Amino acid sequence: MDVLLLAKALLMGVVEGLTEFLPISSTGHLIVAGDLINFHSETSAVFEVVIQLAAILAVVWEYRARFTGVAENLGRDASAQRFVFNLLLAFLPAAIIGFLFIKVIKLYLFNAVSVALAFIIGGLVILLVERKDRRAQVHSVEAMTGRDALKVGLAQVFALIPGTSRSGATIIGGMLFGLDRKVATEFSFFLAVPTMFAATIYDVYKHRALFALSDAPVFAVGFVAAFFSAFLAVRGLIRYVSGHNFNAFAWYRIGFGVLILLTWKMGWVDWAA
Repeated sequence: MDVLLLAKALLMGVVEGLTEFLPISSTGHLIVAGDLINFHSETSAVFEVVIQLAAILAVVWEYRARFTGVAENLGRDASAQRFVFNLLLAFLPAAIIGFLFIKVIKLYLFNAVSVALAFIIGGLVILLVERKDRRAQVHSVEAMTGRDALKVGLAQVFALIPGTSRSGATIIGGMLFGLDRKVATEFSFFLAVPTMFAATIYDVYKHRALFALSDAPVFAVGFVAAFFSAFLAVRGLIRYVSGHNFNAFAWYRIGFGVLILLTWKMGWVDWAA
């Protein structure tokens, strides 16, 4: 068993779990981390599908009571039906645009320099939104209308650009459209479930020939690492937003993006791969 490969799997799993639901871009971090530790192969594409599934399941587990209640009452409860309808509305824009353009996006934007630029731009957007004099009008997920959900879904389209952050786009977009900070954050978690499940199913089908039993230990290490780190990140972010804004994440994004561009410009790291 390759201990170094297992260590890389552990690191990538932790990176996925910690960054998937924070407004700092998991895809961007995985691209950068994969470059730094040379974790690139056909198998690594399948590995990222596995650890992404683990992150989804962490959200499902954390909100299992909510999802179970919705499933049990869907046939007779208007609130449960509205919740599902809002998730579907919010899911559709990114699903449609992603299906049409994902090959072009991966061809031209899945590289560290593009990610760095998206990091910086996203950080500046967060700072601008946080400085804006906003008055939240929606204070619970149950109070969201279809129009609110669709607006958040349109914001999620920007997350197709690696480095933008799916959670960042939906949370900041939700706040900009009148959701309070906690509602925007929770709805971002809920929206992650259909969005990421759809992406995972597509990737599993696309890469099905690459799954091999010999890779099971590597996948298992990454899966467990991603699940527990995502679980901690989700709980931590909910506590954090109750008393803080997102400026710290914005400055982290800007600093991280500048660092990548600096190492690229100075030739300290070969990001071209």
